[in-house]
Amino acid sequence: MTEIQTESKRDGATAPVGPTAGADALPHERLHERHGLGLTLFGGGARAAYQVGVLKGLANSHPDLDVPFITGISAGAINAAHLSSQKGTFAERTASLAELWNAIDVDRVFETQGLPLLYRTLCIGMRLAIGWAPTLDPMLGMVDSSPLSRFLEQALGGRELDGIEANLASGSLKAVALVALKYSTSQTISFCMGQEIIDWERPLRRSQRERLTVDHILASAALPLFFPPVQIDGEWYGDGGIRLTAPLAPVIHLGADRLLAISTRYRPTGREADQRRFDGPPRAAQIFGSLMGATFLDVLDQDAYQLDRINSLLEKLPPEKRGALRPLRSLLIRPSADIARLANDFEPRLPGTFRFLTRRWGTRKSRSQELLSTILFQEDYVKLLMEIGERDGVAHADALSALLDETPVTR
Repeated sequence: MTEIQTESKRDGATAPVGPTAGADALPHERLHERHGLGLTLFGGGARAAYQVGVLKGLANSHPDLDVPFITGISAGAINAAHLSSQKGTFAERTASLAELWNAIDVDRVFETQGLPLLYRTLCIGMRLAIGWAPTLDPMLGMVDSSPLSRFLEQALGGRELDGIEANLASGSLKAVALVALKYSTSQTISFCMGQEIIDWERPLRRSQRERLTVDHILASAALPLFFPPVQIDGEWYGDGGIRLTAPLAPVIHLGADRLLAISTRYRPTGREADQRRFDGPPRAAQIFGSLMGATFLDVLDQDAYQLDRINSLLEKLPPEKRGALRPLRSLLIRPSADIARLANDFEPRLPGTFRFLTRRWGTRKSRSQELLSTILFQEDYVKLLMEIGERDGVAHADALSALLDETPVTR
Protein backbone atom coordinates (compact mmCIF):
# COMPACT_ATOMS: atom_id res chain seq x y z
CA MET A 1 0.00 0.00 0.00
CA THR A 2 1.21 3.49 -0.78
CA GLU A 3 -0.06 6.40 1.23
CA ILE A 4 0.41 10.12 0.92
CA GLN A 5 0.60 13.03 3.27
CA THR A 6 -0.85 16.20 1.76
CA GLU A 7 -1.68 19.78 2.51
CA SER A 8 -3.29 22.76 0.82
CA LYS A 9 -2.47 26.44 0.95
CA ARG A 10 -5.00 28.89 2.31
CA ASP A 11 -4.28 32.54 3.00
CA GLY A 12 -0.56 31.86 2.90
CA ALA A 13 -0.72 29.16 5.63
CA THR A 14 -0.91 25.41 5.59
CA ALA A 15 -4.31 23.87 6.10
CA PRO A 16 -5.42 20.27 6.31
CA VAL A 17 -7.37 18.64 3.51
CA GLY A 18 -9.91 16.08 4.68
CA PRO A 19 -10.02 14.03 7.89
CA THR A 20 -7.03 11.74 7.36
CA ALA A 21 -3.47 11.62 8.56
CA GLY A 22 -2.55 12.25 4.96
CA ALA A 23 -4.18 15.63 5.20
CA ASP A 24 -1.43 17.07 7.39
CA ALA A 25 1.83 17.78 5.63
CA LEU A 26 5.03 18.98 7.20
CA PRO A 27 6.42 22.35 6.16
CA HIS A 28 8.38 22.06 2.91
CA GLU A 29 11.65 23.25 4.44
CA ARG A 30 11.54 20.51 7.10
CA LEU A 31 10.75 17.56 4.83
CA HIS A 32 14.33 16.52 4.15
CA GLU A 33 15.46 16.85 7.77
CA ARG A 34 13.28 14.03 9.06
CA HIS A 35 13.28 10.45 7.92
CA GLY A 36 13.02 6.85 9.06
CA LEU A 37 10.49 4.11 9.63
CA GLY A 38 7.57 5.00 11.85
CA LEU A 39 5.62 2.40 13.84
CA THR A 40 2.02 3.07 14.83
CA LEU A 41 0.44 0.82 17.44
CA PHE A 42 -3.25 1.58 17.91
CA GLY A 43 -5.77 0.27 20.42
CA GLY A 44 -7.99 -2.69 21.04
CA GLY A 45 -7.39 -3.55 24.70
CA ALA A 46 -6.34 -7.19 25.02
CA ARG A 47 -6.23 -7.41 21.23
CA ALA A 48 -2.95 -5.47 21.41
CA ALA A 49 -1.35 -8.86 22.10
CA TYR A 50 -1.75 -9.50 18.37
CA GLN A 51 0.62 -6.58 17.67
CA VAL A 52 3.28 -8.23 19.82
CA GLY A 53 3.07 -11.41 17.77
CA VAL A 54 3.35 -9.47 14.51
CA LEU A 55 6.44 -7.63 15.73
CA LYS A 56 8.02 -10.89 16.85
CA GLY A 57 7.26 -12.46 13.47
CA LEU A 58 8.80 -9.52 11.62
CA ALA A 59 11.86 -9.70 13.86
CA ASN A 60 12.54 -13.23 12.63
CA SER A 61 13.59 -11.85 9.25
CA HIS A 62 14.49 -8.30 10.33
CA PRO A 63 16.26 -8.74 13.69
CA ASP A 64 18.10 -5.42 13.36
CA LEU A 65 15.16 -3.39 12.07
CA ASP A 66 15.64 0.32 12.73
CA VAL A 67 12.43 1.98 14.02
CA PRO A 68 13.36 5.52 15.10
CA PHE A 69 9.76 6.81 15.40
CA ILE A 70 7.16 5.07 17.56
CA THR A 71 3.66 6.12 18.59
CA GLY A 72 1.30 4.31 20.93
CA ILE A 73 -2.43 4.91 21.15
CA SER A 74 -4.79 3.26 23.63
CA ALA A 75 -3.56 -0.26 24.51
CA GLY A 76 -0.88 0.19 21.85
CA ALA A 77 0.78 2.59 24.29
CA ILE A 78 1.87 -0.38 26.40
CA ASN A 79 3.70 -1.90 23.45
CA ALA A 80 5.10 1.42 22.22
CA ALA A 81 6.46 2.38 25.64
CA HIS A 82 8.09 -1.00 26.15
CA LEU A 83 9.75 -1.04 22.72
CA SER A 84 10.96 2.53 23.20
CA SER A 85 12.45 1.90 26.63
CA GLN A 86 14.25 -1.43 26.09
CA LYS A 87 17.87 -1.88 25.06
CA GLY A 88 19.17 -4.15 22.33
CA THR A 89 18.22 -5.05 18.79
CA PHE A 90 14.70 -5.02 17.43
CA ALA A 91 14.56 -8.79 17.91
CA GLU A 92 15.69 -8.52 21.52
CA ARG A 93 13.19 -5.78 22.32
CA THR A 94 10.29 -7.64 20.73
CA ALA A 95 11.27 -10.83 22.59
CA SER A 96 11.22 -8.85 25.83
CA LEU A 97 7.79 -7.44 24.93
CA ALA A 98 6.51 -10.95 24.27
CA GLU A 99 7.73 -11.99 27.73
CA LEU A 100 5.69 -9.16 29.24
CA TRP A 101 2.51 -10.32 27.51
CA ASN A 102 3.21 -13.97 28.32
CA ALA A 103 3.12 -12.97 31.99
CA ILE A 104 -0.10 -10.98 31.73
CA ASP A 105 -3.46 -12.22 33.01
CA VAL A 106 -6.78 -10.72 34.02
CA ASP A 107 -5.67 -10.49 37.66
CA ARG A 108 -2.64 -8.43 36.61
CA VAL A 109 -4.76 -5.92 34.69
CA PHE A 110 -7.60 -5.17 37.09
CA GLU A 111 -8.96 -6.25 40.44
CA THR A 112 -11.17 -9.33 40.05
CA GLN A 113 -12.17 -9.99 43.67
CA GLY A 114 -15.92 -10.52 43.82
CA LEU A 115 -17.28 -7.89 46.19
CA PRO A 116 -15.07 -4.94 45.14
CA LEU A 117 -15.75 -5.66 41.46
CA LEU A 118 -19.50 -5.93 42.03
CA TYR A 119 -19.51 -2.74 44.08
CA ARG A 120 -17.69 -0.67 41.46
CA THR A 121 -19.85 -2.01 38.63
CA LEU A 122 -23.06 -1.32 40.51
CA CYS A 123 -21.88 2.18 41.38
CA ILE A 124 -21.16 2.96 37.74
CA GLY A 125 -24.53 1.53 36.71
CA MET A 126 -26.39 3.56 39.34
CA ARG A 127 -24.52 6.70 38.38
CA LEU A 128 -25.46 6.27 34.73
CA ALA A 129 -29.07 5.50 35.64
CA ILE A 130 -29.96 8.02 38.37
CA GLY A 131 -26.87 10.13 39.01
CA TRP A 132 -24.75 10.21 42.14
CA ALA A 133 -25.08 11.75 45.56
CA PRO A 134 -23.26 15.11 45.47
CA THR A 135 -21.61 14.44 48.83
CA LEU A 136 -19.90 11.27 47.61
CA ASP A 137 -16.76 11.03 45.51
CA PRO A 138 -17.51 9.84 41.97
CA MET A 139 -16.75 6.27 40.96
CA LEU A 140 -14.35 6.68 38.02
CA GLY A 141 -14.31 3.21 36.48
CA MET A 142 -15.97 -0.19 36.59
CA VAL A 143 -12.68 -1.84 37.56
CA ASP A 144 -9.67 -0.97 39.67
CA SER A 145 -6.67 -0.86 37.32
CA SER A 146 -4.03 -0.54 40.05
CA PRO A 147 -2.82 -4.13 39.34
CA LEU A 148 -1.90 -3.04 35.80
CA SER A 149 -0.02 -0.05 37.18
CA ARG A 150 2.02 -2.28 39.49
CA PHE A 151 2.61 -4.83 36.74
CA LEU A 152 3.93 -2.21 34.31
CA GLU A 153 6.15 -0.63 36.94
CA GLN A 154 7.74 -4.00 37.62
CA ALA A 155 8.09 -4.87 33.92
CA LEU A 156 9.52 -1.48 32.94
CA GLY A 157 11.85 -1.07 35.89
CA GLY A 158 10.02 1.70 37.70
CA ARG A 159 7.50 4.46 37.20
CA GLU A 160 9.89 6.61 35.18
CA LEU A 161 10.64 5.27 31.70
CA ASP A 162 14.35 5.98 31.90
CA GLY A 163 15.13 3.62 29.04
CA ILE A 164 13.48 5.99 26.56
CA GLU A 165 15.87 8.77 27.48
CA ALA A 166 18.83 6.40 27.13
CA ASN A 167 17.71 5.27 23.67
CA LEU A 168 17.18 8.87 22.57
CA ALA A 169 20.66 9.76 23.76
CA SER A 170 22.20 6.81 21.89
CA GLY A 171 20.39 7.74 18.65
CA SER A 172 18.60 4.40 18.31
CA LEU A 173 15.34 6.27 18.89
CA LYS A 174 14.48 9.70 17.51
CA ALA A 175 11.03 10.28 18.96
CA VAL A 176 8.20 8.54 20.77
CA ALA A 177 4.67 9.73 21.49
CA LEU A 178 1.85 8.35 23.63
CA VAL A 179 -1.58 9.75 22.83
CA ALA A 180 -4.37 10.43 25.36
CA LEU A 181 -7.60 12.40 25.56
CA LYS A 182 -7.69 15.38 27.93
CA TYR A 183 -11.21 15.16 29.32
CA SER A 184 -11.49 18.75 30.56
CA THR A 185 -10.99 20.21 27.07
CA SER A 186 -11.77 17.16 24.85
CA GLN A 187 -8.38 17.65 23.19
CA THR A 188 -6.20 14.83 21.91
CA ILE A 189 -2.78 15.26 23.52
CA SER A 190 0.39 13.64 22.16
CA PHE A 191 2.89 13.32 25.00
CA CYS A 192 6.29 13.34 23.27
CA MET A 193 9.90 12.67 24.03
CA GLY A 194 12.72 13.33 21.58
CA GLN A 195 12.15 15.06 18.27
CA GLU A 196 9.25 17.47 18.47
CA ILE A 197 6.04 17.09 16.50
CA ILE A 198 5.98 19.51 13.58
CA ASP A 199 2.80 21.25 12.39
CA TRP A 200 0.60 19.15 14.66
CA GLU A 201 -1.16 21.86 16.66
CA ARG A 202 -4.89 22.23 15.98
CA PRO A 203 -7.78 23.46 18.18
CA LEU A 204 -8.63 19.91 19.27
CA ARG A 205 -5.18 18.36 19.25
CA ARG A 206 -1.97 19.40 20.95
CA SER A 207 1.51 18.02 21.47
CA GLN A 208 3.20 18.25 24.84
CA ARG A 209 6.87 17.62 25.62
CA GLU A 210 6.90 15.40 28.66
CA ARG A 211 9.09 12.91 30.46
CA LEU A 212 7.03 9.77 29.93
CA THR A 213 6.00 7.59 32.86
CA VAL A 214 3.73 4.63 33.54
CA ASP A 215 0.94 7.17 34.16
CA HIS A 216 1.06 8.24 30.50
CA ILE A 217 0.68 4.60 29.42
CA LEU A 218 -2.27 4.10 31.77
CA ALA A 219 -3.89 7.31 30.57
CA SER A 220 -3.62 6.38 26.91
CA ALA A 221 -5.03 2.89 27.59
CA ALA A 222 -7.87 3.92 29.93
CA LEU A 223 -10.93 2.52 28.13
CA PRO A 224 -13.87 4.83 28.90
CA LEU A 225 -16.11 3.76 31.80
CA PHE A 226 -14.27 0.45 32.12
CA PHE A 227 -10.87 1.72 33.32
CA PRO A 228 -10.69 4.87 35.45
CA PRO A 229 -9.17 8.01 33.91
CA VAL A 230 -5.67 8.95 35.00
CA GLN A 231 -4.63 12.24 36.56
CA ILE A 232 -1.42 13.85 35.26
CA ASP A 233 -0.33 17.29 36.50
CA GLY A 234 -3.83 18.04 37.79
CA GLU A 235 -5.65 17.06 34.58
CA TRP A 236 -7.66 13.91 33.87
CA TYR A 237 -6.86 11.85 30.79
CA GLY A 238 -8.45 8.84 29.09
CA ASP A 239 -8.06 6.56 26.12
CA GLY A 240 -6.16 8.19 23.27
CA GLY A 241 -8.31 6.57 20.60
CA ILE A 242 -11.59 8.15 21.69
CA ARG A 243 -11.60 10.95 19.15
CA LEU A 244 -8.40 10.44 17.16
CA THR A 245 -9.77 10.07 13.63
CA ALA A 246 -6.30 9.97 12.02
CA PRO A 247 -4.16 7.52 14.03
CA LEU A 248 -1.34 7.62 11.46
CA ALA A 249 -0.92 11.36 11.88
CA PRO A 250 1.19 11.46 15.08
CA VAL A 251 4.04 9.32 13.73
CA ILE A 252 4.03 11.26 10.45
CA HIS A 253 4.42 14.52 12.33
CA LEU A 254 7.25 13.07 14.40
CA GLY A 255 9.14 12.68 11.12
CA ALA A 256 8.60 9.21 9.66
CA ASP A 257 8.77 8.88 5.87
CA ARG A 258 7.71 5.20 5.83
CA LEU A 259 4.95 3.76 7.97
CA LEU A 260 4.37 0.38 9.55
CA ALA A 261 0.95 0.08 11.20
CA ILE A 262 -0.60 -2.94 12.88
CA SER A 263 -4.38 -3.12 13.02
CA THR A 264 -6.25 -5.37 15.45
CA ARG A 265 -9.35 -5.41 13.24
CA TYR A 266 -10.01 -8.51 11.14
CA ARG A 267 -11.09 -7.69 7.60
CA PRO A 268 -14.07 -9.96 6.79
CA THR A 269 -15.07 -11.15 3.38
CA GLY A 270 -18.39 -9.94 2.01
CA ARG A 271 -20.03 -13.20 2.99
CA GLU A 272 -18.62 -13.07 6.51
CA ALA A 273 -19.71 -9.48 6.95
CA ASP A 274 -23.31 -10.41 6.10
CA GLN A 275 -23.51 -13.06 8.81
CA ARG A 276 -25.59 -12.21 11.89
CA ARG A 277 -23.55 -11.81 15.05
CA PHE A 278 -26.47 -12.31 17.43
CA ASP A 279 -30.20 -13.05 17.39
CA GLY A 280 -32.97 -10.89 18.76
CA PRO A 281 -32.64 -7.29 19.96
CA PRO A 282 -29.14 -6.00 20.76
CA ARG A 283 -28.02 -6.12 24.36
CA ALA A 284 -25.50 -3.91 26.12
CA ALA A 285 -22.57 -6.08 25.02
CA GLN A 286 -23.50 -5.78 21.34
CA ILE A 287 -24.19 -2.05 21.50
CA PHE A 288 -21.10 -1.16 23.50
CA GLY A 289 -19.01 -3.55 21.38
CA SER A 290 -20.13 -1.79 18.20
CA LEU A 291 -19.27 1.59 19.73
CA MET A 292 -15.83 0.39 20.80
CA GLY A 293 -15.19 -1.18 17.41
CA ALA A 294 -16.06 2.06 15.63
CA THR A 295 -13.90 4.09 18.02
CA PHE A 296 -10.85 1.90 18.51
CA LEU A 297 -10.71 -0.54 15.59
CA ASP A 298 -12.21 0.93 12.42
CA VAL A 299 -10.40 4.26 12.24
CA LEU A 300 -6.94 2.90 11.43
CA ASP A 301 -8.22 1.05 8.37
CA GLN A 302 -10.25 4.08 7.34
CA ASP A 303 -7.26 6.39 7.71
CA ALA A 304 -5.12 4.10 5.54
CA TYR A 305 -7.91 3.84 2.96
CA GLN A 306 -8.26 7.61 2.70
CA LEU A 307 -4.51 8.01 2.32
CA ASP A 308 -4.50 5.45 -0.46
CA ARG A 309 -7.23 7.36 -2.28
CA ILE A 310 -5.29 10.60 -1.96
CA ASN A 311 -2.24 8.88 -3.38
CA SER A 312 -4.24 7.66 -6.38
CA LEU A 313 -5.31 11.22 -7.08
CA LEU A 314 -1.77 12.54 -6.75
CA GLU A 315 -0.50 10.01 -9.26
CA LYS A 316 -2.63 11.74 -11.87
CA LEU A 317 -0.84 15.05 -11.24
CA PRO A 318 2.61 15.92 -12.59
CA PRO A 319 5.16 16.57 -9.82
CA GLU A 320 5.31 20.29 -10.56
CA LYS A 321 1.60 20.62 -9.76
CA ARG A 322 1.60 18.76 -6.46
CA GLY A 323 2.63 21.75 -4.39
CA ALA A 324 3.87 21.05 -0.88
CA LEU A 325 2.83 17.41 -0.84
CA ARG A 326 4.71 14.64 0.92
CA PRO A 327 4.45 11.12 -0.48
CA LEU A 328 4.59 8.31 2.09
CA ARG A 329 4.84 4.56 1.70
CA SER A 330 3.30 2.27 4.25
CA LEU A 331 2.47 -1.27 5.26
CA LEU A 332 -0.70 -2.07 7.19
CA ILE A 333 -0.91 -5.54 8.73
CA ARG A 334 -4.27 -6.96 9.83
CA PRO A 335 -5.22 -10.21 11.62
CA SER A 336 -5.68 -13.20 9.34
CA ALA A 337 -8.31 -14.61 11.72
CA ASP A 338 -11.41 -13.09 13.30
CA ILE A 339 -10.05 -12.65 16.81
CA ALA A 340 -13.40 -11.36 18.08
CA ARG A 341 -15.09 -14.68 17.22
CA LEU A 342 -12.24 -16.60 18.82
CA ALA A 343 -12.97 -14.87 22.14
CA ASN A 344 -16.10 -16.99 22.62
CA ASP A 345 -13.98 -20.06 23.33
CA PHE A 346 -12.22 -18.38 26.25
CA GLU A 347 -15.15 -16.65 27.97
CA PRO A 348 -15.95 -19.63 30.26
CA ARG A 349 -12.45 -19.43 31.77
CA LEU A 350 -12.81 -15.88 33.06
CA PRO A 351 -12.82 -15.25 36.84
CA GLY A 352 -16.26 -16.08 38.24
CA THR A 353 -17.53 -12.63 39.23
CA PHE A 354 -16.22 -10.99 36.09
CA ARG A 355 -17.78 -13.72 33.96
CA PHE A 356 -21.08 -13.24 35.80
CA LEU A 357 -21.06 -9.51 35.03
CA THR A 358 -20.14 -9.85 31.36
CA ARG A 359 -22.92 -12.36 30.87
CA ARG A 360 -25.38 -9.92 32.38
CA TRP A 361 -24.33 -7.55 29.58
CA GLY A 362 -25.26 -10.19 27.02
CA THR A 363 -21.89 -11.53 25.93
CA ARG A 364 -23.20 -15.10 25.76
CA LYS A 365 -25.68 -14.04 23.09
CA SER A 366 -22.93 -12.88 20.71
CA ARG A 367 -21.15 -14.98 18.12
CA SER A 368 -18.56 -12.23 17.60
CA GLN A 369 -17.22 -10.60 20.75
CA GLU A 370 -16.10 -7.06 19.96
CA LEU A 371 -16.50 -6.02 23.60
CA LEU A 372 -15.24 -9.17 25.27
CA SER A 373 -12.20 -9.46 23.00
CA THR A 374 -11.17 -5.98 24.13
CA ILE A 375 -11.21 -6.76 27.84
CA LEU A 376 -10.33 -10.48 27.69
CA PHE A 377 -6.83 -10.36 29.20
CA GLN A 378 -7.06 -14.10 29.69
CA GLU A 379 -3.64 -15.75 29.50
CA ASP A 380 -4.57 -18.40 26.94
CA TYR A 381 -6.45 -15.93 24.73
CA VAL A 382 -3.51 -13.52 24.80
CA LYS A 383 -1.12 -16.30 23.79
CA LEU A 384 -3.38 -17.33 20.91
CA LEU A 385 -3.44 -13.76 19.59
CA MET A 386 0.34 -13.63 19.78
CA GLU A 387 0.61 -16.88 17.84
CA ILE A 388 -1.71 -15.58 15.11
CA GLY A 389 0.22 -12.32 15.02
CA GLU A 390 3.58 -14.07 14.72
CA ARG A 391 2.35 -16.09 11.74
CA ASP A 392 1.06 -12.90 10.12
CA GLY A 393 4.34 -11.13 10.81
CA VAL A 394 6.32 -13.90 9.14
CA ALA A 395 3.92 -13.79 6.18
CA HIS A 396 4.54 -10.04 5.75
CA ALA A 397 8.34 -10.18 5.95
CA ASP A 398 8.76 -9.68 2.20
CA ALA A 399 6.30 -6.79 2.20
CA LEU A 400 8.33 -5.10 4.92
CA SER A 401 11.52 -5.68 2.93
CA ALA A 402 9.89 -4.02 -0.08
CA LEU A 403 8.85 -1.07 2.05
CA LEU A 404 12.36 -0.63 3.43
CA ASP A 405 14.03 -1.01 0.04
CA GLU A 406 11.95 1.72 -1.57
CA THR A 407 13.70 5.02 -2.13
CA PRO A 408 11.83 7.85 -0.40
CA VAL A 409 9.94 10.08 -2.82
CA THR A 410 11.22 13.66 -2.83
CA ARG A 411 10.44 16.75 -4.81
